[in-house]
Amino acid sequence: MSGYTPAMPYAWTTSNDEKDLTLWPHQSMTPQGFTWFIGGTAVMLALPLFAVLGSPVVWVLLAFFAAAVAGVWRAIAANQTDRSLREELHVDDERVTLAHIPARGSRLEWEANPYWVTVNLRADGPVENYLTLRGGGREVEIGRFLTPEERAALHGELADALSAP
Repeated sequence: MSGYTPAMPYAWTTSNDEKDLTLWPHQSMTPQGFTWFIGGTAVMLALPLFAVLGSPVVWVLLAFFAAAVAGVWRAIAANQTDRSLREELHVDDERVTLAHIPARGSRLEWEANPYWVTVNLRADGPVENYLTLRGGGREVEIGRFLTPEERAALHGELADALSAP
């Protein structure tokens, strides 16, 4: 697939002199994909039941079958909940604010004067292309769930957004 560019898991919105950035983890499974996956798993697990239909063994296997489908369902649902986190960056003439909004737990916020904020793409961080914002006496990570390539692309966009008047 030459020329295919995957959508970035973030979006910019601008109005007047304000810029907003919302980042989220990749969402590879759609609700229809979830339905198809659970249905396919149930069908594949049910195939051995046809060999023992009519015998008491089917009830024992049916219990294991139900437990397996329920376990897969619960694991995928828990993963979807964990992926509901997001980060929101707001830039205006007087303030830069970053909010990390987890799926569970308390919201974490940081703010600084946009004049003093610097965008850093570090090679010495805990991950490749470690992206941070420094200002207000602190350095905070942004886009921890992005790929190294996405963090590099976002670095340029953040630098442009913070340097624009």
